[in-house]
Amino acid sequence: MDVLAIDFGTSSTVGVLSIHGRGTQVVEIDGSVTMSSAIYVDKDGTVLVGRDAERRARLDPSRFEANPKRRIDQGALQLGDVTLPIADAFAAVLHRVGEEAELLLQRPPAQVRVSHPAGWGPERKQILRDAALKAGFGTTLLIPEPVAAAAHYASLDHNHRPPGPIAVYDLGAGTFDCAVVGVSAQGFAVLAEDGLPDLGSLDIDQALLVHIGREVSHSEPAQWQRILRPQSVSDRRTRRSLLQDVRDAKESLSRHQQTEIPMPEPFRDVRVSRMELEALVRPSFLRSAELLATTIRRAGLAPAHLGGVYLVGGPSRMPLLASLLANQLRITPTTQDQPETAVAFGLHHVPAGGEDSQLTVPAFAHVAPPVRRQQPSVQQQPPRRPQPPRWTPPQPPPGRDWRKPTTYGVIVLALAAIVTTIVLLSAGKEEPVAVAPEKRPACDQAGRKDTQGFTDCLRRIAAVIPRRDDCRDAPDAAAAMGATSAVTCVFKNEGASNAINYYQGVAMTALEDDARRQMTKGKPVEGTWAADGLRGRYLAGVGKRSGVVLFGTEDAPVSAMLVSTRRDGTARTTQEMVDFFTAQLKP
Repeated sequence: MDVLAIDFGTSSTVGVLSIHGRGTQVVEIDGSVTMSSAIYVDKDGTVLVGRDAERRARLDPSRFEANPKRRIDQGALQLGDVTLPIADAFAAVLHRVGEEAELLLQRPPAQVRVSHPAGWGPERKQILRDAALKAGFGTTLLIPEPVAAAAHYASLDHNHRPPGPIAVYDLGAGTFDCAVVGVSAQGFAVLAEDGLPDLGSLDIDQALLVHIGREVSHSEPAQWQRILRPQSVSDRRTRRSLLQDVRDAKESLSRHQQTEIPMPEPFRDVRVSRMELEALVRPSFLRSAELLATTIRRAGLAPAHLGGVYLVGGPSRMPLLASLLANQLRITPTTQDQPETAVAFGLHHVPAGGEDSQLTVPAFAHVAPPVRRQQPSVQQQPPRRPQPPRWTPPQPPPGRDWRKPTTYGVIVLALAAIVTTIVLLSAGKEEPVAVAPEKRPACDQAGRKDTQGFTDCLRRIAAVIPRRDDCRDAPDAAAAMGATSAVTCVFKNEGASNAINYYQGVAMTALEDDARRQMTKGKPVEGTWAADGLRGRYLAGVGKRSGVVLFGTEDAPVSAMLVSTRRDGTARTTQEMVDFFTAQLKP
């Protein structure tokens, strides 16, 4: 099948075409492997893209937008006297790549895959999906950028790379994204991700522009202000030309110790050194390195457990970045000659089984050989796609309310959906990756259970719930989650129906990302708790109908997740879920 993969970036876009029977190749546009994501709207409404847009921008910079992706939340762009919907702007960029791909194929590609930042929510992804439709694409799959990058690097060196999840450091033009991606025989899954919206190569350019301004502005302060805040077409042309020279100088300093920046009249040219640039960006790079380290911890891992740290994006060429990450993580990061193309090539290695809107994580299929423990010889079985856990919830207590579809049934279905979502993350793993075996606390081991299925560890976090509610051992839920033990409790409270699962052997960090995906209404609330000699964290939020609370302990892999739905069908609020946890669930 012919597949077109597009890494739609803030400043540049890359297309890679997989032609059936002929392998993959970069879609070159105007003789380059990368195409500028810039757009220009002519007076008649024609939208120009890439080099054509940049060339036309010299005539009227007010009709030019260099980084349309960065303005996704604005809804529309005002370019000259034309108001252009943001989806139309995106569609123009995607369509340009599609045109070149069709010239190579002599037919439309059977499938198109487009990357997006891992942190994009449903609204932003819908804009991208609408843009793909307007670009004339048929079947289009959306795949998170760090997953694609991890797939690319895993495909390059899976015979030499140490076993373990992959950390991806993606410094693009507009944002910084990082993620820890699990790699197994079934494919890839985001274990934890984060990012900084105020760090990208454009922010580095701006910092360098301000730096040279300090060098020259004192001679003609009014003229310098006209460059920073252009008032005429001539001012905009001057600013745009200077920004390009600043960008070229930044890239040159990745290869040389110093370079010259040509300045517009009446200013003198400025010489800048690599040391000066590194002094400007060091604080931001340190923030990003610390965030990557935090993201690795949130995935329940230490850097030593990783199969590698991989750099993505043009700015990753800066020598300072690799040095800071090596000092922070004690691991030497890896990049390639063209880090800008890693995501586009990786999109071809992520098997997608359906629309992104229907998936919490990418669909899975065999990509790279799994890392297996030594076991007695057994007959090999063909790989199978992960199936939802066959969890049969406990029988509800008698009573009319529990038989209503809006009460117990909704709660069980909601909780089962969460369990099903989370099990996709751990499917295909032959041993848990959250905690190194030699460092696991005692609560990671199975213990003696009481008649309800509680071990000593589970009873400590469950507090008074077992004494007043219907709780039962849930071995199927434990097996599905990779837990040593699990207990399900169902109970009513203040006009609501509730179901809570307690897990031993599963840390809160392993469930957190998927819990957040269920909290689609408003901003979740998180905090810490301490009681009965225990300390931990909690996360509370609400979805379409149900409230969700996830909490766990810091000193042991013990966690719990509550799903609560009002019996009258009205939605719960985040504050109600926080109060519920504080008053009734907290150990």
